[in-house]
Amino acid sequence: MADQGNPITRAFSKFVTGLNSIGGVLIFGLIVMINLDVFSRFIFNAPIDGVTELVELSIVAIVFLQLSDAVRNGRLTRSDGLYMKIREKKPRVGHILGAVFDLAGAIFFMTIIAGSIPRLIEAWERDYFAGNRGIFVVPVWPVRLVLVIGAITVVFVFLGLVRQHLVALNKEGERQ
Repeated sequence: MADQGNPITRAFSKFVTGLNSIGGVLIFGLIVMINLDVFSRFIFNAPIDGVTELVELSIVAIVFLQLSDAVRNGRLTRSDGLYMKIREKKPRVGHILGAVFDLAGAIFFMTIIAGSIPRLIEAWERDYFAGNRGIFVVPVWPVRLVLVIGAITVVFVFLGLVRQHLVALNKEGERQ
């Protein structure tokens, strides 16, 4: 993001990195858990209860924990061959397209937030869980909270990218 000297920007950058790191730790935890379940099934013919539910929920959490870092570092899946050629030959047009793309990304994630907050509140109030009572249950609200926090973070990353494009457009305008 622009202006790494700004304390708010540095703190936000550390927050994004922290979310990404938590996602990495969860991936490692999933690897360990899945392997223990496989070995338990193979050696003792006894699967570990709840592994399926935890894997399902963890994958959603991991995606939203690591998404803001992927966006920030330009690793969001997209085809940018044409975009990069346009940006090389016509930088102003490239920055306009980049700003539009990033603004669309921010709006998209705002709609995810708008749809996710009511589901988070409902999961909290009604004590939703995954699994089967008496065998294994895990509350759903923490994953929905991670989804909302991750989506909010992605919105701010996209808006920061829009700002970078606008600053670059302004500099391009000054050169002409």
